[in-house]
Amino acid sequence: MSKILPALLLAVMLLHLVRPLGLPGLRRRADFWKIAVVAIALMMLTVLIRP
Repeated sequence: MSKILPALLLAVMLLHLVRPLGLPGLRRRADFWKIAVVAIALMMLTVLIRP
């Protein structure tokens, strides 16, 4: 799981740069940094959950 998550989030960021996703808060190409913030938070959460 810890290796799939970064790859998936990187793919979503690249997809958003090509064509914005249109989700609330992600309507412009310049909003891809918000996906990176969520990615960092999710990776920190997986590190905390891991025994």
